[in-house]
Amino acid sequence: MRYTRLVATGSYLPEKTLSNEDLARTMDTSDEWIRSRTGIAERHIAAANESSADMACHAALRALEASPCTAEDLDMILVATATPEHIFPSNAT
Repeated sequence: MRYTRLVATGSYLPEKTLSNEDLARTMDTSDEWIRSRTGIAERHIAAANESSADMACHAALRALEASPCTAEDLDMILVATATPEHIFPSNAT
């Protein structure tokens, strides 16, 4: 009998960041106001030419690097996102 197992995970964050202080320069807000309500200090911003599928690809490559497997050993790579590029086809394809 075959069983499913998770062998590795990968993640990716865009290089550019936007801090609460950056937001406070352009909006009527402050770092304290944002942190006290959301807990967020900074967020990562995708580059203009960087899509959610691009970021998923970076994460998949990192998962493969962390895995004891080769790409040929894999039956599936799972992609989950709340920000797909298109409804169809999915980012996973």
